[in-house]
Amino acid sequence: LYGDELEPLLSLAAGSAVHRVPDGESAKSLEVAGEAWEWLVESGGKRDSRLLTLGGGSVGDLGGFLAGCFLRGIEYVQLPTTLLAQVDASIGGKTAIDLPSAKNSVGLFHHPVQVLADPSWLATLPAPELRSGLFEVVKMAFLLDPQLFERLEADLDSLLNGKAEAWTPIVAAAAAAKIGVVERDPEESGERKLLNFGHTLAHALETALGYSDLRHGEAVGWGMRLAVRLSETRGLDRSTGDRLERLIQRIGLPPLPSLSSGVLIDLMARDKKAREGGISWVLARDLGQGWVCDAGGVRGTATKPVGTGEVERELRGLLTEASH
Repeated sequence: LYGDELEPLLSLAAGSAVHRVPDGESAKSLEVAGEAWEWLVESGGKRDSRLLTLGGGSVGDLGGFLAGCFLRGIEYVQLPTTLLAQVDASIGGKTAIDLPSAKNSVGLFHHPVQVLADPSWLATLPAPELRSGLFEVVKMAFLLDPQLFERLEADLDSLLNGKAEAWTPIVAAAAAAKIGVVERDPEESGERKLLNFGHTLAHALETALGYSDLRHGEAVGWGMRLAVRLSETRGLDRSTGDRLERLIQRIGLPPLPSLSSGVLIDLMARDKKAREGGISWVLARDLGQGWVCDAGGVRGTATKPVGTGEVERELRGLLTEASH
């Protein structure tokens, strides 16, 4: 839809070539990456070449990974066309492809030299994709920007039914929230881990379903619901958790097929965020206050660790609700 808009930019280059990749998560495979590296060589790619990625989050993830590895690293620019990519996936330099047994399990940090997000491109985005991206906005708003969260609560209906222009301040605010965290912690050694809120279960769901039938943002929505349950047993006020639940319900989550809690727990243990000592969980203390609880709890406090038994109990309850 928007490839022709790049022509004025490409005409300024000494030379250019275009390579198309599959849609969605299927782009993030070893096979697709290998074909793209061969294309880069055959097209005359050099150390001072620049790769442009036009598309959603999967195209950006793949393109950043290709650029980070090709000739030990070339520059790349993100041109995200989906809400999820504009507010989250294109920002921060996380690049990766999937293995059949684990999402985003092969990758590296390689930051784009520029990100150009045009909210007018959202006008043609299918409604389910728009809603999927909204869950990433909610994630950042709930943990990082209470004012943005309140704006989503107030304006959700008009956003879902409005024109693309209505999304400009939302995209800008969500991107700014993530940029602030990434600048302070570019390689996720501390504060940036908060951006994984809801992703521990989300990645397990996506893997269990073969990266189909559930969009990434939708999986994050289910993951946030589990994280809120675990947060409430560690001090999150029920009324705050209920606010997040209501917003998620208003956006709308698809039902889940029948899934085993045991299988999902095994998949979570393989997640790239897991450590030798167990799974770390991103939880919430209050609106705008996130924290990381590792397998040993919080050192120097009475905060209990998130045990497998507790996760399985809460997960079974959530899966029961999801099947209805």
